[in-house]
Amino acid sequence: MIFGYSTNAFVKSDLFDAVEKIAGLGFRGVEIMGDRPHLYPPDFDENKMVRLKELLERHRLAITNINSFTLFAIGDTYLPSWIEADPKRREVRIRHTLDSLEVARFLGCENISVPPGGPLTDGISRETAVRLFHKGLERVIPLAEELGIKILIEPEPNLLMENTPEFKSFIKDIKSNAVGLNFDIGHFYCAGENPATAFEELFEWIGHVHIEDIAPSRLHAHLIAGHGDIRFIDVFDTMKRLGYHGDISLELYPYVDTPVEAGRESLSFLMPIFAQAGLDVGA
Repeated sequence: MIFGYSTNAFVKSDLFDAVEKIAGLGFRGVEIMGDRPHLYPPDFDENKMVRLKELLERHRLAITNINSFTLFAIGDTYLPSWIEADPKRREVRIRHTLDSLEVARFLGCENISVPPGGPLTDGISRETAVRLFHKGLERVIPLAEELGIKILIEPEPNLLMENTPEFKSFIKDIKSNAVGLNFDIGHFYCAGENPATAFEELFEWIGHVHIEDIAPSRLHAHLIAGHGDIRFIDVFDTMKRLGYHGDISLELYPYVDTPVEAGRESLSFLMPIFAQAGLDVGA
């Protein structure tokens, strides 16, 4: 199990500088933002990919996840999505996912994370949106299976899937082990759930974890660990009891002006709690 830091907090730096800073903080892993200004696949030729791989190896940094959620390069946080009415825009999301799987293969990463459909737009019904998302996943699952890389859906507030019942309803119709769950602790808290309880109920699908704190209001705004209301010890105890061996990534994208300070403070706060729960996050 490796505890990493997502480069999406470092959008004022290029990817190589972000990796250097994360290594300097003492993290043993890094989650790579699969979008501009970091690793948007069309921007990275083989030379850049080799350079990145060598940098990670030099710092002995494991890649915890390729975060393919956003599409700022050609859209925004959520769009183009899997569930838009325009098939050309859905095709962009499918192509981005296929490209991200190839990136993961080259870098030796075992999983990528993707959005849970997207926001309901264009008057599309929930039933239609679910059908479109399944249809899109059918296009990318064969490559994921071939490469042995997991596609991890990340529920988020105000999107097609934001809570445990919605994810379970969706995943039951997927017949491939290549699709799983990116469990964002804060997102389930924002959805009104106890993250420890949700983790146990969804454990069989969890392939990677995002971590951040959330205010008592449950407003979806990522906070430095220790600045909110989440009881991390409850979640970590559940991870230990269930035998979770996947990786964990700190995701603090709101702290673009102080990513180093936010990462250092969160690391200092969380490491004793990991130890208290008996989780070894350094190997």
